[in-house]
Amino acid sequence: MAVAVRGSRVGSGSGSLLRSFFSYRIFVSAMLTLLFLATLSVLLTSHPSHNDSHVVDVAGNAHVRRSFLAWQSDPVKTRLELIYNQVNNHVALVNAYATYARKLKLEISKQLKMFDDLAQNFSDLQLKPAYRAALFESDGPVDEDVLRQFEKEVKDKVKIARLMIAENKESYDNQLKIQKLKDTIFAVNELLLKAKKNGVFASVIAAKSTPKSLHCLAMRLMEERIAHPEKYVDDEPGPELEDPNLYHYALFSDNVIAISVVVNSVVKNAKEPWKHVFHVVTDRMNYAATKVWFKMRPLEGGAHIEIKAVDDFKFLNPSYAPVLKQRQSVRLRKYYFETRAENTSTDVNNMKYRNPKYLSMLNHLRFYLPELYPKLHKILFLDDDVVVQKDLTALWTIDLEGKVNGAVSTCFGSFHRFSEYLNFSHSLIKQKFSPRVCAWAFGMNIFDLNAWRQEKCTEQYHYWQDLNEDRSLWKMGTLPAGLVTFYSTTKPLDKAWHVQGLGINPSISMEEIEKAAVIHYSGDMKPWLDIAMNLYKHLWTKYIDNQMEFVQMCNFGM
Repeated sequence: MAVAVRGSRVGSGSGSLLRSFFSYRIFVSAMLTLLFLATLSVLLTSHPSHNDSHVVDVAGNAHVRRSFLAWQSDPVKTRLELIYNQVNNHVALVNAYATYARKLKLEISKQLKMFDDLAQNFSDLQLKPAYRAALFESDGPVDEDVLRQFEKEVKDKVKIARLMIAENKESYDNQLKIQKLKDTIFAVNELLLKAKKNGVFASVIAAKSTPKSLHCLAMRLMEERIAHPEKYVDDEPGPELEDPNLYHYALFSDNVIAISVVVNSVVKNAKEPWKHVFHVVTDRMNYAATKVWFKMRPLEGGAHIEIKAVDDFKFLNPSYAPVLKQRQSVRLRKYYFETRAENTSTDVNNMKYRNPKYLSMLNHLRFYLPELYPKLHKILFLDDDVVVQKDLTALWTIDLEGKVNGAVSTCFGSFHRFSEYLNFSHSLIKQKFSPRVCAWAFGMNIFDLNAWRQEKCTEQYHYWQDLNEDRSLWKMGTLPAGLVTFYSTTKPLDKAWHVQGLGINPSISMEEIEKAAVIHYSGDMKPWLDIAMNLYKHLWTKYIDNQMEFVQMCNFGM
């Protein structure tokens, strides 16, 4: 049994070997058959067909047909095929740009002609007899010398085509056009911002500067005072200066010609000029010149004038007046008065904040009216850049209803409200005031001095001015200080009493100006400056005393 088993196992193994051998032969035969069929198929398709041919347009509907197969073993023919394809690709590209140029109606431009000429050059290159005979129509081997020459000319024309496309691509590529337009807008915007900054800077410089004519006038008046001191001895003050029954005006300025225009315009339009009293306060530098002017040109109609220097009021000292105390601060002096590069502002809008006049005692003198004129009951405050066109005595008869300040409101819509002048991100401002409250104008204000004393408005002003030493409550000027000082003690007046903006707004109608009792050249374009708006300047110049010899000598150009 053992032998039988062994024998059966041997027989079984021999059968397996035979089966494997026959399977291998079948597999080899199948593979050889497949290889033969594939070879036959390739041989049958080796002739050029209609689908593989390339057609190149030529003049007169002629066509050149040629096909090159990459599988062929001749590398020169493969190279010619690549060059030929490169020519056709660039012809198609140039023709595409020419078609787009026609669509954009650029027929008269040089670009269209250049693209058409270039496409024709590519076609002409292929139709040259030497190249056609040696490269495209010959069935024999390709002449390498002719091929190199053909390739050189093709590369030269391809280079020209690429340069032309690169130079003119932006005219056809919308994305490039958009990007270029964005870049242009950005560049123009940068130039505009720079021009605006330069314009604002020049305007600020012009507004701060003293014109030659004004400087000349002050010097001529001083020269007159020095040459003839006996003519300009101070007179004893008359009782009319403290008579509460007369019409009193407060005018604080260091500009001699501006003071004279304001006073002259009031007097010329007053029905009873002898009842009008002007209290003029100037700085020490212009004090003598102002006195000489009004000595040489006395007021008409018997009107009265008092001229003082701000230094004459001894109670105004750093221990009492916050502005004078703040002027002693090194930090504020550096901010307002020093002009080093590190102190200059990079923001155009902040240039105006650095004007030293905002710390001028002459500018803040308006908050001390009851102490300056203790015996008066009412007084009309006028800025030096106003012109009076009508009799103002009716202002003294207005019932202020217990309020301190009578002023014209300036708000319209969302403009000129408290939010525009005060910093409502500060907790104290947010707590005490409403941002929607309408602002009013300084420049022509009728003040009830008795109500002022009762409401202790000067103490209120001191409180807020002390808190604003770091400019955290408001940035500049006396108007924000006035808004908080007279917050609940201001009575709105009819807008016809006071029209402002003639130094900044060219769109104010002449009808509105003619109806106004007082016109105000608020803004940088003051009427005595070269940058004044000619549209309104004549309304100011007509009150200049042109008979004054020094006005003529100093060439005001009026």
